[in-house]
Amino acid sequence: MHAIGVDIGGTKIAAGVVDEQGTILAQTRRDTSPDDAAGIDRAIADVYTELSASYEVNAIGLAAAGFVSADRSQVLFAPNIAWRDYPLRDNVAALIGPGVTIVVENDANAAGWAEFRFGAARDVDDMLLLTVGTGLGGAIVTNGELVRGAWGVAAEIGHMRVVPGGHYCGCGHEGCWEQYASGSALVRDAQAAAIAQPERAARLLELAGGDAEKIVGPQVTKAAAEGDPLAIDLLAELGRWVGEGAASATALLDPALIVIGGGVAAAGDLLLAPARKAFDEQLSGRGHRPEAEIVTASMGNDAGMVGAADLARL
Repeated sequence: MHAIGVDIGGTKIAAGVVDEQGTILAQTRRDTSPDDAAGIDRAIADVYTELSASYEVNAIGLAAAGFVSADRSQVLFAPNIAWRDYPLRDNVAALIGPGVTIVVENDANAAGWAEFRFGAARDVDDMLLLTVGTGLGGAIVTNGELVRGAWGVAAEIGHMRVVPGGHYCGCGHEGCWEQYASGSALVRDAQAAAIAQPERAARLLELAGGDAEKIVGPQVTKAAAEGDPLAIDLLAELGRWVGEGAASATALLDPALIVIGGGVAAAGDLLLAPARKAFDEQLSGRGHRPEAEIVTASMGNDAGMVGAADLARL
C-alpha cells in the first residue's frame, strides 16, 4: 500500500509517495507561509492531487512541528506556524474528499519512526532519537511502540530543565536542554567567542565575512573539520551537553540505541566522540549494565516524510 508523507516546515512542505519498504517513489514540494494556515491546507491538498494522479494512495501522514493531539487529528500548538488547536486532519480531509486515511504526527516522532523502521535503529526495539537542529527534538520507541504519552505530547525532550536559571528558552522557561544542546546554542557560543576572542576566532570570522553576528553552524563544522581549535572546542562543548543529557534520559528510558539526527549531526565524530565520552562519564551504574550505543541517523532529510507515511498506515 502506498502512502504519502508530508513534512511541513515553516516556509515549505515536502511530500512524497512512500512504499511499505520506506522507499520514496516520487517527491514534490510547495512553498508556504507560516502565517497562512489555510494556505498550508491547500498546499497539502495540491501535492496529494499531484502525487495521487500517478500512484494509488489511501493514506496520508502529516509531519508537523508542534504539539499533536493524542488522536492525531489536531495541532494543539506550534512554535513557528499559526496553529493553535488547529484541526489539520479535518481541514485537509475536507479539501481532498473521502476514502483516504489522514493522520497528523509530530515531526520528530515521524523522523524517529523512520529511523526505527528503516534506518539506524531498525535492529532494536528500544531507541531514543535526538534531533540536534535549531532546537532539540526527540522521539522515543519502547518495545517497538512509539511513545506519544497521555495527551500526545511526549518526548519534548529538549525542554527538560538542565540548568536552573540558565539561558532563556523560547518556551518561556529558563535552562532547557535545547539551550545547550542545539545548533542555536552552537551559533550563540561561536558568536560570543568571536566577539570576546577575535584572534582565536580568526577562521570563523573569515568564513563569516568578518562579521561575528553572521557566523552560522555549518561554518563551525567546516572550520572544525579543517582543524580549527576553537571550532573543535565549540563542537566538543555541544557534544558534552548532548552526551550528559542522553545519560540522564537513559536513566529513565534505558534505550538500546541513541540516534543523533538533525543538521548538527553532519559534524560526525567531531560531535559524537565528545558526546559518547560525556555519556560514559555520566551514565548511572556504568559497568553494571549494558550501555546504549550512540550513532548518527541514516535517513537524512527524508526521515520525517518517510516516517509520517509509514505511521499513516498503522
